[in-house]
Amino acid sequence: MPIKRGSPNAKSKDVFGQPRKQPRMLRAGLYARVSTNDQQTLGMQMRALREYVVRRGWTVALQIRDVGSGAVERKAREQLMEAARRREIDTVLVWRLDRWGRSVTDLLATLQELNHLGVGFVSLTEALDLTTPAGRAMAGLLAIFAEFEREILRERTRAGLAQARLNGKHLGRPLTAGLHAAEIRKLHRAGVAKAEIARRLQIGRTSVRRILTSKRA
Repeated sequence: MPIKRGSPNAKSKDVFGQPRKQPRMLRAGLYARVSTNDQQTLGMQMRALREYVVRRGWTVALQIRDVGSGAVERKAREQLMEAARRREIDTVLVWRLDRWGRSVTDLLATLQELNHLGVGFVSLTEALDLTTPAGRAMAGLLAIFAEFEREILRERTRAGLAQARLNGKHLGRPLTAGLHAAEIRKLHRAGVAKAEIARRLQIGRTSVRRILTSKRA
């Protein structure tokens, strides 16, 4: 009885005679941030991020540990953004959104740039994955919150300016030289040089010349 032989292409890894390309492993950039007084959680964040990378079958291309106080600067974060701009990573992975963004507006700006660069973004605590439709929908909500935050800031600014005017406060550049206008003219009529007037009154020479050449001079 003849032995049945399977087709030589039955288990072949070739496609139309060409070797099948293996899927490229995504390169993840990890970012962990803690405050100066909370550095003990830094290791915990990094372990969780690395475990997530293993579960997704990714590889760690860059790890950034950021320690700082306040929400003004994220200098170490910029290293990760530069790596994204150089196309050295495919996804940014963070422990929590507030570790990444200084504000909703700042968070949205960085997410929009990453999206423009074709780089994904995942936040473990919020289960936010911008590579999925649900994650992109969440990003849309963040845009709404960012505009809401900007409107609140604008409203606070307008309210503050209005209150300052009611209190009689001058808004804009200080009138330091203008307050000395009468004295400047008096000293000039007395024969004091312009440079000396500026030195005595601790104002700029340009301000002295401007006041002396004005219509009121």
